[in-house]
Amino acid sequence: QVQLVESGGGLVQPGGSLRLSCAASGIVFRTSHLGWSRQAPGKQRESVATITAAGSTNYADSVKGRFTISRDNAKKTVFLQMNSLKPEDTAVYYCATVGAPKYWGQGTQVTVSS
Repeated sequence: QVQLVESGGGLVQPGGSLRLSCAASGIVFRTSHLGWSRQAPGKQRESVATITAAGSTNYADSVKGRFTISRDNAKKTVFLQMNSLKPEDTAVYYCATVGAPKYWGQGTQVTVSS
């Protein structure tokens, strides 16, 4: 069965950093396009970053220059390095496959507050 399990969320001060991880199983990881999205209370879920099987990346304007998506095919894990965090980055962060069929994880909470 397919599982995507996010980890690494928590409470951080503005300007701080976190690295999120998503461990995948049940998929052919090396050929999968992957991404991170987030959802804050009362707001629509938005795509944050994507990475193709070949390593090409794309970012939402709101996180460009601050977040970096990467992947480790040997570990079947996708990462999201989050730097210079702002309070508006507070959300539940989800990893997912991109395209069909689509799978997603349970999410991990990121809270940016002083």
